[in-house]
Amino acid sequence: MTDTAASAMDGMYRHQRYIYDLTRRYYLLGRDQLIEEINPPVAGAVLEIGCGTARNLLRAADLYPAVQFYGLDVSEEMLKTARAAIERSPARDIISVAQADATTFSPAELFGVRKFDRIFISYALSMIPPWEAVIDRAVSQLAPRGELHIVDFGTMQSMHALPRKAMRAWLTRFSVTPRHDLETVTRETAKRHGRTAAFNQGRYDYSALARIGAKHA
Repeated sequence: MTDTAASAMDGMYRHQRYIYDLTRRYYLLGRDQLIEEINPPVAGAVLEIGCGTARNLLRAADLYPAVQFYGLDVSEEMLKTARAAIERSPARDIISVAQADATTFSPAELFGVRKFDRIFISYALSMIPPWEAVIDRAVSQLAPRGELHIVDFGTMQSMHALPRKAMRAWLTRFSVTPRHDLETVTRETAKRHGRTAAFNQGRYDYSALARIGAKHA
């Protein structure tokens, strides 16, 4: 990703960040399911790529208070909201966020962390053009027994044609492109890194969940 991409995201979210969580709660479904399933080890390190307003980080910190959480986002505008929300939270001492490119980030430079026990990405890949590179970078920053969890828009094939068309038109307005080959890329990336892979449709018609697990023994 480039400075141009970061500027574009800042432009999009400069005002939207104030109402983002309120409006997205109706269709960014499956996020809480993902958080419930990451199950990080005690005293582990967990990263969210594309953390936005920190909504997911705060929810995860509430579920797993014995874990250290980190978040990165390319949009400094979104991180303004994230930092304010974290500062108001009882979990402020276990959450850190930073501005970074998801395709090239360094855990050591950003947070002083060597590797992560869990990384999760929630509805961000559908907004990042080099999304395959993001998955590959994330996997490369996992501890040997670490896991990458993803939730995003799936194929929507189970939806009736009219609502599917309406949903895709709505998403296009926000520069969102469902990644129809998410399963293929997930499995290929896992194989390339010598890791396990799992993929399934979420509890909702258009969500999909992917997981890249521990390295093969």
